[in-house]
Amino acid sequence: MKKYCCVFTLAGSLLVTGSVIAEEKKEEAKSPWKAVAELGFINTSGNTKTQTTAAKADVTYEVEKWRHNGHAEGFGTQTQDDTGKSVTSAERYELSGKSDYKINEYDYIFGLVKLQKDRFSGFGYEDNVAAGYGRKIIKQADMELDLEIGPGIRFFKVEGGKSDDEKLLRLAGKYWWDITSNSKFTQDITVDVGEDITSTKSVTGIQASINSSLALKITYTLRNKSKVPAATKKTDTELAATIVYTF
Repeated sequence: MKKYCCVFTLAGSLLVTGSVIAEEKKEEAKSPWKAVAELGFINTSGNTKTQTTAAKADVTYEVEKWRHNGHAEGFGTQTQDDTGKSVTSAERYELSGKSDYKINEYDYIFGLVKLQKDRFSGFGYEDNVAAGYGRKIIKQADMELDLEIGPGIRFFKVEGGKSDDEKLLRLAGKYWWDITSNSKFTQDITVDVGEDITSTKSVTGIQASINSSLALKITYTLRNKSKVPAATKKTDTELAATIVYTF
């Protein structure tokens, strides 16, 4: 009898221990933090010598009612001229912070601050502040679509000019689709309709997983402004391939 009691005691201990470990793993899986980093580098030599670097980072903290996201990105290209001197032909930075308060499973309100600097856009800087309403139009296991609308203010400065600002209406959409267990399609679009300038940014991406942490991502980015300084083009496009690390 004593022997059976020991067996039952040991089995019970193993069950309790297994339950605790399973619960700990469950808690780890539900961590509110998520971070994603992207890095791309292209170097060409021969008749044309260029170096292009693209880097992005996102940090998200999400709990029951709140979702906070921080985003940073940089892009630069250097080219050697006929004398061998290195010349910067593209340089852009962006930093943003966004908070969503979830009203329910589908509706939320948001606040956004975005700082932008593009040396070759004709603008010394362009910063946006906006707030508004968002709704999850599609919510499935393999697909989601969020749409947002809200008022805001754009603070900007034209190169060689004075600082200025204007009211704007922010329209945005964020879509992702898990095509397969190892591939994903994403589409982000933002349209800031200002009193004088309308800015549009569209980012289309395809991502293929290498393993649980690494993936290869190809994105096509289009940026357009309805009104730009003299000698500046209204539309910029960018095709990039990056390695994505999720942790």
